Amino acid sequence: MSMLTLGYSVLFYFATFILFAGLAFRIYTYANTPSPLKIVVTPAPTTKAGVVYRMWREVVLFESLFKASKWTWVFGWAFHFGMLLVLLRHLRYINEPTWFWVDMIQPFGIYAGFAMLLGLFGLWARRILVDRIRYISAPSDHLMLAMIIGITGTGLMMKFVSGADVIAVKNFMIGLLTFNIQPIPEDPILLIHLGLVGLLMIIFPYSKLLHAPGLFFSPTRTQIDDPREKRHVTPWAKDAN
Repeated sequence: MSMLTLGYSVLFYFATFILFAGLAFRIYTYANTPSPLKIVVTPAPTTKAGVVYRMWREVVLFESLFKASKWTWVFGWAFHFGMLLVLLRHLRYINEPTWFWVDMIQPFGIYAGFAMLLGLFGLWARRILVDRIRYISAPSDHLMLAMIIGITGTGLMMKFVSGADVIAVKNFMIGLLTFNIQPIPEDPILLIHLGLVGLLMIIFPYSKLLHAPGLFFSPTRTQIDDPREKRHVTPWAKDAN
């Protein structure tokens, strides 16, 4: 086993551990954070079914973002929907034989990368050109965008410019999953791509990108608007009484 293969194998094992352990810790923290007040954003649903429907609109359609800023919604939705297709397309690298529906979405997943790139550049331009957004943007925000653009760009380069040994990449990824490590292709663009992916996995649980699971624990979206019908008391308040 070469040092290059060993290094990337260790990177991905470490990054996977940090990603899942960090997410588990964050979700545990969110789930156990008290919500002592009804702070749901109105107009809001008054039933559990209504809350589920509202969350569906928020997760799938980005409803609140659409109401707040149409341009941001266009770029944000293009990026997230494109990323979803790209991630689903990448499932072909970790299963054999490839599931039929993964084969079906391959052409769409390829061009979804361009939607990702367009959305990312639009969101980055927003952080630079819009005064109030530029004021609250930290260096880490720009770093996250640059990193994801780097991942997307190198992925598109491997498809349309340099090409990549798909079979060797698949053997390497399946080898990681089965703890039967296979040689990694020594393609510079591939190595940059995978290196950035591993770094993003390590950073993800401690960055603003954590809004993905955080949305499901936001009381402004997940609470039922029934303060008149039912007194809102959190478990820790009951214990205190």
